[in-house]
Amino acid sequence: MLIRILCSLCLSISLLLPLQATELKPVKLHLVGDSTMSNKPNLAYPERGWGQLLPQFVTPQLTVVNHAANGRSTRRFLNEGRWQLLLSELAKGDYVLIQFGHNDSKQSDPARYAAADTDYQHFLQQFIADVRERGATPMLASSICRRNFAEDGSLKRDLADYAKAAAKVAAESEVSFFDLQQHSCGLWQQLGKTAAQPYFIQVPADLYAKFPDGTSDNTHLTLQGASKMAQFFVRDLKAQQHPLAAYVYRELL
Repeated sequence: MLIRILCSLCLSISLLLPLQATELKPVKLHLVGDSTMSNKPNLAYPERGWGQLLPQFVTPQLTVVNHAANGRSTRRFLNEGRWQLLLSELAKGDYVLIQFGHNDSKQSDPARYAAADTDYQHFLQQFIADVRERGATPMLASSICRRNFAEDGSLKRDLADYAKAAAKVAAESEVSFFDLQQHSCGLWQQLGKTAAQPYFIQVPADLYAKFPDGTSDNTHLTLQGASKMAQFFVRDLKAQQHPLAAYVYRELL
C-alpha cells in the first residue's frame, strides 16, 4: 500500500512538470552569500532566506546547494574557510551564484568590512577566477534592498554602491548579473513603507526568546519576502535566456 501511494505521488509531481523537464541533465547550483540568502532551519521563527525558497521554483534536476550563512561578507566568507570548502565540493559544469554586500558595508567591523570600490571587487574577482579554474560557471547578484524609508517617503538605497560594484565586476569579467537590488528597491518604492512591511520580519513581544520585547527588522526576509526574491531570480534567468532557465518550471508558487 505504501509503495502504491508513493508511486501515485511521484506520478502526480511528474504531471506538474513540463515534458522537457524530464529530459534535463542533472546540474548543481551553489549559492554563496549572507543571511538574506541562507537556509533557516528554525521553522518556528518567521525568517527565511531566498535561497531556501529557490528549490520551490525549479525542477528536481537542478540541485541547489546553499552555502550562504548569516553575518558573512566576502572577506569573512573567505577568511573562515567557507570558500575553500565550497571549492572542494565544486565540480566541472556546476554553477555558483555569489551575492554579498550587507555585511561588507559594516565599517565598524574590520573582520567583515570590504570597501565597495576596492576589496569587495577584488574578492568577487577572486571568487570568479577560482570558480572558472575548476570548470564551473560563476554568476553574480546584487544585494537585496533594505526597507529603509526617509521621512519624505523616498527609499534610502544604502547598498547602492555595492550593487554598482557587483555590476561592474560582472561586466568586466563577463559573467551573468542578477540585479536583485534594483528589483527589490523598485518593489519597495512602489509599495511604500507600510505595504512593504510583510516582506520583512516583524514579531510581537512575549513570543520569541531572542526578542522578548518584539522587533521590527528591515533587512531580513519573511516567507513572502524570500519567495519574492527567489521569484525575481528565476524570472531574471528566463529574461536573460540563461542556461539554468530551462530548469525553471514555475514562477508562481
